[in-house]
Amino acid sequence: MTWRSVPKVELHLHLEGAAPPRFIAALAREKSLDLSSIFDGEGGYLYRDFWHFLEVYETACRALQTPEDFYRLTLEVMQKSASHGVVYTETFVSPDFCGGRDIGAWREYLAAMQQASREGEARFGTTLRGIATCLRHLGPEPAIEVARCAAATAGDWLVGFGMAGDELQHAPRDFVRAFDIARDAGLGITVHAGEWGGAASVRDALDALRPARIGHGVQAIDDAALVARLAEEGVVLECCPGSNVVLGVYETWAAHPIDRLRQAGVPVTVSTDDPPFFAITMTSDYANLAETFGWGQSDFQAVAKTAIEAAFCDAETRKKIIDRLEQP
Repeated sequence: MTWRSVPKVELHLHLEGAAPPRFIAALAREKSLDLSSIFDGEGGYLYRDFWHFLEVYETACRALQTPEDFYRLTLEVMQKSASHGVVYTETFVSPDFCGGRDIGAWREYLAAMQQASREGEARFGTTLRGIATCLRHLGPEPAIEVARCAAATAGDWLVGFGMAGDELQHAPRDFVRAFDIARDAGLGITVHAGEWGGAASVRDALDALRPARIGHGVQAIDDAALVARLAEEGVVLECCPGSNVVLGVYETWAAHPIDRLRQAGVPVTVSTDDPPFFAITMTSDYANLAETFGWGQSDFQAVAKTAIEAAFCDAETRKKIIDRLEQP
């Protein structure tokens, strides 16, 4: 069976990380930038491991210099998502890459992404919302600046605040101020944890930052009490199994804990993280989940329903997407 046409909801997609390599290469040529070191001989992204991936990611972002670049990128990403049956996406976008955390510049970038989102929904039939994201490895003070950008522009399109980057640097408690600013502005809260930092990283994020969702979170499987807590509190995991396997968090699909977490009552969802970097799609992830764990149509519908119920969008948008998921 092909899973391409099955309606999907994706909560964990980095906008810059969803830029196809050909898109970044074309922008680099337009701007006379030499980014050749980040591409392999076939034009794909080239990196050694997760930490080198972060470096390549940030180098690729050098080509994204203007609101117009993000307008074009947003349309590109929405078209790709729609081609794989995604009907709703929440995308991480960082003010660090959109005007250097200056609120005035951030507003211009955000306006461009919003315009592209409206056009993309009309053209491709998929809905996009944004999550402003600080980068953990840059430290707490830049995170506060990102949170202030987010708080100043919270609304119908910018619906959440999160933290990505290297989770082995700094502690969640160092970012309490930034997350309080975002929470006070009414933004939904998510944080990357438990991809590389172990189960303790998930627990620390829950205790310090009180997120509704955890990005990745899969290493919680190593702590039975933590798994029980996630299930009891209904904390949703934005699982990215294809990303985890490609980067080596888990060596094989069979070793990935998404199915065990789900069986334990933890609300899990499926996303692709940075798909062009990993040569994956939502369709390929669905196919691998079906082949590895025997997931069928009802399982994927349930996972998509979990995702839209955990989305940070308004009630009207949520109902619209639920109606699409329930269409025969």
